[in-house]
Amino acid sequence: MNKVITITRQYGSGGREIGRKLAEAFGIPFYDNEIISQAAKETGFAESTFERAEDKASNSLLYSLAMGMNVFSGQEVGYAGLSLDDRVFLAKSKVIRKVAAEGPCVIVGHCADYILKEQENVVNLFIHAAPDFRISRSIEVDNLQQGKAAEIVLKKDKSRANYYKYHAGERWDNVLNYDMAIRSDLCGIDGTVECLKSFLDKVE
Repeated sequence: MNKVITITRQYGSGGREIGRKLAEAFGIPFYDNEIISQAAKETGFAESTFERAEDKASNSLLYSLAMGMNVFSGQEVGYAGLSLDDRVFLAKSKVIRKVAAEGPCVIVGHCADYILKEQENVVNLFIHAAPDFRISRSIEVDNLQQGKAAEIVLKKDKSRANYYKYHAGERWDNVLNYDMAIRSDLCGIDGTVECLKSFLDKVE
């Protein structure tokens, strides 16, 4: 495998586990929260600052205003004029480009597909699944309360969509932006890994 693989995923679809198993299968590095850790180390910002950025993007307009940016403005501003969240995004972008430049790897989340859009040898995957599967998995894996799981799954997806829309200017769930979109509930986590491995083996 000589590709950088990015994985964007719906909450509860198992995208992180699928990404980790793909990395193990190909014998290449895996990055998810490691991106946050490296970016925090390089900037001096607390890791919690990075973790909060995506979670609070529950409303695209309010998120843009909270970040001190006009969602309708195309003006470029200097680093000093950026909000904390934008500086955090730039820090993560730097780390993502760095690890991608070092060689094949799997990167989950963090708008990696958008950040690496100009780089060659990148394959972008989107993992999604039916709501019932994602709700059940979030209860089982993330220990969410059964009565609140559906609401949290919906909120997480909305946050990810708005975060992606703000930074990438694209719909997060537009499958046309990805090289492969796959439903993890149709053949299970391990089955999805096998399907993706077969696909990636054939990608030139």
